Amino acid sequence: MSRTNDLRVVFLDAATFGDASLERFTTNWDCAVHRFTAPAEVAQRLQGCQVAVLNKVVVDKSVLHSSAAKDLKLITVAATGTDNVDLEAARARGIKVCNVPGYAAQSVAQFTMALILELATRAGRYGELVRAGAWQKSPVYTMFDYPTVELAGKKLAIVGYGNIGRKVGEMARGFGMEVLISARPGFQGPPPQGRLPLNELLSHADIVSLHCPLTPQTKNLIDSKALGLMKPTAFLINTARGALIDAEALIRALREKRLAGAALDVLTQEPPPEDQPLIKAAKELDHLLVTPHCAWTAREARQRLMDEVAENILAFTKGQDRNRIA
Repeated sequence: MSRTNDLRVVFLDAATFGDASLERFTTNWDCAVHRFTAPAEVAQRLQGCQVAVLNKVVVDKSVLHSSAAKDLKLITVAATGTDNVDLEAARARGIKVCNVPGYAAQSVAQFTMALILELATRAGRYGELVRAGAWQKSPVYTMFDYPTVELAGKKLAIVGYGNIGRKVGEMARGFGMEVLISARPGFQGPPPQGRLPLNELLSHADIVSLHCPLTPQTKNLIDSKALGLMKPTAFLINTARGALIDAEALIRALREKRLAGAALDVLTQEPPPEDQPLIKAAKELDHLLVTPHCAWTAREARQRLMDEVAENILAFTKGQDRNRIA
């Protein structure tokens, strides 16, 4: 690919890609790389650029309708979710928007299984006991401080059966689990063959794993009513979007022992403030695990993401649409 200096590309939050290589972008295009971009800096950094690459930076209607975005032709979201871009405003301005589906399916799926395994085995908690010197003082050769369960024969309910959900299902079957698939939240009429209504699925599940996008239909999908349908021995996993779960309802269910455990890789605000309710609860409850939205971050997944973004831009330069959503 020859360098096309007339195409100006800007990365607005390159720090979110860690050590993934951006050489392909800086070699082939006139590319400005910003590790972080504050909301007040977005419009300024878009000036004169035809292509914007971003992960979590918000590009709203006011930015897209400003003179700063007059040269903008393509927004390539370096992620699957695109709720941080005003798609309607982009369409109105004739700005194309594309994303990268499926790049982290393996990474997120294996992390999901790691969370399930941690709740089932408490391996990390037991490791902490050793570091604290508790095993060394044990009167017997083992310890029983945390309850553990076998996954074989357990029912895993998957809510959101896209690339990631399918991969989780494949891995879970390898552990001898029975996989139940939810009908799409908000779906009207009888569910498709092989799928169960969410309420029915929740009541049968030993583990519920969320992999659906955040939409008006899925916001607070797991609320007090949904939690009330789940078994008190069940686990809840969320590696999708924080707002899928009513945080206060989940904390109550955990405190009242109406749920055996929860593991969350996502919250409604990221990074969270110190007083975020789930962060505070995770410091107190040994059956609540919160990780810092890192399920997707395997090195292979991040480089795959950059490669796919580059392919999206290359297609744009050839007048082609690739992974276009608006």
